Amino acid sequence: MEINRRKVLELGATGIGVAGLSVLGVSALGVPAAVAAPAGPATETLLLTGSDADNTVPWDFQVTEGRNAGVWRTIPTPSNWECHGFGTYQWGWNLRPNEKGLYRRRFTPSSTWSGRRIFVVFEGSMTDTEVRINGTLAGPVHQGGFYRFRYDVTSLVRLGQENLLEVTVSRDSTNNSVNDAERRGDYWNFSGIYRPVSLQAFPASRIDRVAIDARHTGAFRMDVHLAGLSAAGRVVGQLRQLDGTAVGGPFSVAVSSGATAATLTTSVPSPQAWTAETPNLYLVDVQLTTSGGTPLHGTTERFGFRTIEVRAGDGVYVNGSKVILKGTNRHTFWPTLGRASSPRMARMDILLMKEMNNNAVRMSHYPPDTFFLDLCDELGLYVIDELAGWQKRYDENVGAPLVASMVTRDVNHPSIIMWANGNEGGWNTALDDDYARYDPQRRPVIHPWATFGGLNTDHYETYDSTRNILNGSAIHLPTEFLHALYDGGAGAGLNDYWALLGAGTRRAGGFIWAFVDEGLRRDDRGGAIDTTGNSGPDGILGPFREKEASFYTIRDIWSPVQLANPGYYTTTFPTGFDGRVNVVNRYDHTNLQGCRFSWQLLRQAAPGTSSTAPTVIAQGAVAGPNTAPGATGSVALGLPGTWADADTLRIDVLDPTGRTIGTWSWRIKKAVDFARRIVVPTSGTTSVTEDSTSVTMTANGAAITISKSSGRLSRVNRNGTTVSLTNGPVMAVGSAALTGISHFRDGTGHVVQATYSGDLNQVRWRLDSNGWLRLEYRYTRTGPHDFLGVNLDYPENRVLGMTWLGDGPYRVWKNRMRGVHHGVWTKDYNRTATGASAWQYPEFKGYHANTYWAALRTTEGTITLVSEQENLFLRLFTPDVGASPMSATAPFPGGGISLLDAIPAIGNKFHTADTLGPEGQRTTATGQYNRTVHFRFTA
Repeated sequence: MEINRRKVLELGATGIGVAGLSVLGVSALGVPAAVAAPAGPATETLLLTGSDADNTVPWDFQVTEGRNAGVWRTIPTPSNWECHGFGTYQWGWNLRPNEKGLYRRRFTPSSTWSGRRIFVVFEGSMTDTEVRINGTLAGPVHQGGFYRFRYDVTSLVRLGQENLLEVTVSRDSTNNSVNDAERRGDYWNFSGIYRPVSLQAFPASRIDRVAIDARHTGAFRMDVHLAGLSAAGRVVGQLRQLDGTAVGGPFSVAVSSGATAATLTTSVPSPQAWTAETPNLYLVDVQLTTSGGTPLHGTTERFGFRTIEVRAGDGVYVNGSKVILKGTNRHTFWPTLGRASSPRMARMDILLMKEMNNNAVRMSHYPPDTFFLDLCDELGLYVIDELAGWQKRYDENVGAPLVASMVTRDVNHPSIIMWANGNEGGWNTALDDDYARYDPQRRPVIHPWATFGGLNTDHYETYDSTRNILNGSAIHLPTEFLHALYDGGAGAGLNDYWALLGAGTRRAGGFIWAFVDEGLRRDDRGGAIDTTGNSGPDGILGPFREKEASFYTIRDIWSPVQLANPGYYTTTFPTGFDGRVNVVNRYDHTNLQGCRFSWQLLRQAAPGTSSTAPTVIAQGAVAGPNTAPGATGSVALGLPGTWADADTLRIDVLDPTGRTIGTWSWRIKKAVDFARRIVVPTSGTTSVTEDSTSVTMTANGAAITISKSSGRLSRVNRNGTTVSLTNGPVMAVGSAALTGISHFRDGTGHVVQATYSGDLNQVRWRLDSNGWLRLEYRYTRTGPHDFLGVNLDYPENRVLGMTWLGDGPYRVWKNRMRGVHHGVWTKDYNRTATGASAWQYPEFKGYHANTYWAALRTTEGTITLVSEQENLFLRLFTPDVGASPMSATAPFPGGGISLLDAIPAIGNKFHTADTLGPEGQRTTATGQYNRTVHFRFTA
């Protein structure tokens, strides 16, 4: 297409970023600059707002509609006005074209700026923005809420005097395609000057922007864009390490008078390449001089030596090695700030992603703040940078300058490996070739949701359709999958999906939807968090970054160090264990010899003890094996000969920086060992009374009553206090008809035994003289079922909390068993509806895996249960669920407490559990099931 058909605004790379702030002696990350800008005149910057949402400056402000309309007040800038008591809260879709924000700011530019070109620079303003300096329009109204724009105001400002900046921001746009692309989307709409505003004064002859292509081979190319060059000169480059040490010598090219661009090249032998695993960065000083060498303007850019390529029918390669992208979709969002952000919050999000073993992030559905990209460069995340366009596109004339703005601003970030031209149909194909105009690296351009450029990025495929896509010719990189509405998706189903997506030809990984629940704190609702029903709670984390269970599941599945034979540790360990652990290296570029494996032998706490922390019997650490990416190696832990005396073996895997990237916790001692340790026989007697309806056994203050008509527990009394555990065991699924009941003395205890026809075969209650109540039951089931086992009743409103030994601290689903660890855990009762209300995690209610013992704290005392067999799922009540969960639900049996041999999987917003892979299928019962569980009732 013809670029001269576009009225592209004059754009510059120098904004509030690395180059823009380096002249002030600080970096965009708020730390001292690594090295000063090159000698000679530099760009000088006057911030008119604060630097970010944590550091604001008040401006005069008035909103025309909604809360506090029609009155001049002050507002912190940068900010979204909805989050400061103004205007109207709105989730996408509906427009409010008459709601505008009027801003005023007085400023005094330096008199030393005489002879310079002065620009007013906006990093982002939602949406249509009109700018006036001293009453005069600075230029055409800017349209597009997520992009840097600027106006040359040299002739409008009065140097050394007070000036008036007036800005009118329209909530929505007069351009319908901007509204389609940005405002009619499935997310909160915010308004106002939410990113910084500054004045920037350039020397008359200046470097306007720089675009770098630095390959991992050491080849370096730099396109330097110039303006105001009135005589011949020279552009000089010098590469440096971050500490300022020169890398090679200077390199330069002559430029003629009036030149607007120059290309410089050099090469570095064996540079330290940039990857998400090794985020090595360099600096380049760029200087414009006269022909005689007198400096005219200088700036510094940060970059990395990195090569990105898509190999058709194979995969995505970084620096010649195939990479698997393990990513999430991130909106810039905070419950009290909207889209306004800060380096502190950006760092928090990136570190959470890194903790979750993400190596990638998709900027859905607009380009982020520059400091977020700076931190991705520094901390190591691959980025898909995205032009806005939520299912509808920009017109070409308005979209072209926005592509130019995004790419010229972000082009030098090594973290960015792809550009996304809109989302889910929101792409204008006439813009596809624009990206390469401004990007000398010629990064791949994708259409998220479609097949384009050899990448199939289709969204929300089922397990079977994903497998079919992988059998095709295109590389599959789902830019959205496993929608995380409420407690479905995200980690639930990921183990199966990752078996398909995580390795192999035509695999490139994927991006889970989404990072956080977008719950907005509303002052018109008393500070309540609003997720607009099921529209906003899509996150792996809560609005204030509360960690849901899926966070740890993803962390486990996406850890770059995986077990070669994980099934052995869940079914057979410790039998045959020789102290060696076979592992698979799932890094893309890192050898495991830089990792460390730290181990502990633990003795777990017993019920009723004051601390839940385990006792460390022995510990140690060993270096990782010499194992290349994709290979399998063996770790010799060096355990002591007495290791089998411990209860648990815990291993933490640390990456070369010392960050924990994985944890395994394996059970040495089994349920029966703990039962023998906890349930200790004592001398004494058990008494029994009987009437026409029941048998009551009494010992050590406990009176247990069994119904003669059902064989079920009908009453528990502890030293005169009723304990409301009743009506069990009842089949969670299946039938039971009582055929006989008897009772008899059994040593120091007494037994009530019931037999049944149907699926329940036998129940045997035994109260021992020590006060422990032993329940043995046997049932028979075959065929597929959501759950298997028995229920008891207990009133939920009398529960205070629970401490237990099992997999925790989070609940599980059949298709989300990973990410929990064996140990003693404790939690208070809560009614959290995951992603919808309370956001208190771990949730109290739900299915708890591999329970050995549990102490339920109630207003009636403590109910302790101890299992003698492995693989007991303890179900506690039925969780609360948010509004309209669609398929993000799972079934629960009756009763309040269940002892289960199988539990259900959970679906997600778009798919039922059975479409999410093998782990999503119902459990097939295989015949007879036997369990023994002990109960004790104490104050």
